[in-house]
Amino acid sequence: MVNKEDKSKKESKIDIETKLADLTGDLQRTRADFENYRKRSELDKISAREAGQANAILKLLPVIDNIERAINFMPEDLKDNEWAKSVAGLVKSLESSLESMDLKRIEASPGTIFNPDLHEAILFDEEAEGEKEVISEEMQAGYTLGERPIRHAMVKVTRQ
Repeated sequence: MVNKEDKSKKESKIDIETKLADLTGDLQRTRADFENYRKRSELDKISAREAGQANAILKLLPVIDNIERAINFMPEDLKDNEWAKSVAGLVKSLESSLESMDLKRIEASPGTIFNPDLHEAILFDEEAEGEKEVISEEMQAGYTLGERPIRHAMVKVTRQ
């Protein structure tokens, strides 16, 4: 009889240890799931914040473009006018504010190597010959937010 009791106690102990191991495993999986959820949730918040920031900036870029166009077509007799100079300073001020938000203008000056990740070729000089494609003219400025382009620079491309 003692054997049956000992056997029963051993089986009961094994059952309890098995249940404890199962519950411990469940708890560990639940903790891991929660940690993964927390990380995903944090990444989603960051992504939403970045998307909102990019959308706001994209709405301001046409304003910068229009001010730059106006400055480029400023009549010679207004070049020394204080009011005209202050309007020209608006672009610099606005770009400076946007740079503090990690917005950078994409380099697209003539002679820059064409990079399809940053530049959008809207014109291509088919008759030019050369080994590498380079920018001959920037048609519209492009910008990166952080490391990601939010608007590609529109450029005219030639070969050198």
